[in-house]
Amino acid sequence: MQRLPLVLQSQSIQPPLIAVLNSIADACRDIARQINRGALAGVLGSAGAENVQGEQQKKLDVIANDIFKSLLLPEPTVRAIASEEEDSIVAANAGGRYLVAFDPLDGSSNIDINGMVGSIFSIFDVPGATPVVEADFLRPGRQQVAAGYVLYGPSVMLVLTTGQGVQMYTLDQHAGEFILSEARVSISADTQEFAINMSNQRFWAGPMQLYIDDLLQGRDGPRHKNFNMRWVAAMVADVHRILCRGGLFAYPWDRREPEKPGKLRLMYEANPMALLIERAGGEAWTDCEKILDLQPQSIHQRVPVILGSANEVTTCLDYHRPPQ
Repeated sequence: MQRLPLVLQSQSIQPPLIAVLNSIADACRDIARQINRGALAGVLGSAGAENVQGEQQKKLDVIANDIFKSLLLPEPTVRAIASEEEDSIVAANAGGRYLVAFDPLDGSSNIDINGMVGSIFSIFDVPGATPVVEADFLRPGRQQVAAGYVLYGPSVMLVLTTGQGVQMYTLDQHAGEFILSEARVSISADTQEFAINMSNQRFWAGPMQLYIDDLLQGRDGPRHKNFNMRWVAAMVADVHRILCRGGLFAYPWDRREPEKPGKLRLMYEANPMALLIERAGGEAWTDCEKILDLQPQSIHQRVPVILGSANEVTTCLDYHRPPQ
């Protein structure tokens, strides 16, 4: 089976971590094949069950999760995994060095309309030699040793950071290999694009409503420039656009379920995306704290997310700060 390019070895990445990344790449190649066949493979539609978050699972949610498990659990360097589709952590190999958390299929509501979807992953070192428990996963995102996602779009792309910048790889469908296509991703500090689900505007807290209202006024409003809005309904796709050309992505708290601090999960959505964004020169926050500095409380913890071009994120946060 084809492996990730040797460029990873040139970054002094330890072979055990490369082995984990190769297993993830293999899983995503398999998922890409299933998505590519779509209705021909009978993988569209609902699975008829809910995950631990109470969300309706699509057939491909279950299939993608099973593919990840089938490739990560036998990998000797993996100690345990955590998934959006699993109630709790799943132990793998007693001698493994790494913990892997993942969202096997982000944006699965797009599947049945042939829209863009992705997979997100986060990798931590194992903190000790004792049998792994959930608390071993619950560390600030800044301790991630690697993070990334795969976007299943017109081309299949792997976007990765191992602490030394952000790289993009494109899947050569004929060779079955991810080829380096962008060696150093950099996000522009300023932008005129934002991504947010406007249908929820009436439920947001006042500061976010005011911020978006000012963007919508464009050149005639207090920002004195026009903004474009983009929304794909898959975090992978919206973040990928920001990494390619700048922008701001936000999924804020809203009062529909006020007991939940946000929609997106910290461990396998917000943390890995925040690491990518920061390594590319952007900023990633809740409405008051840097995402990578948060101390997780549970595997499936939710948080509000504001990330993207550094200056625009700072401007958005200014709306959330108390007046001086």
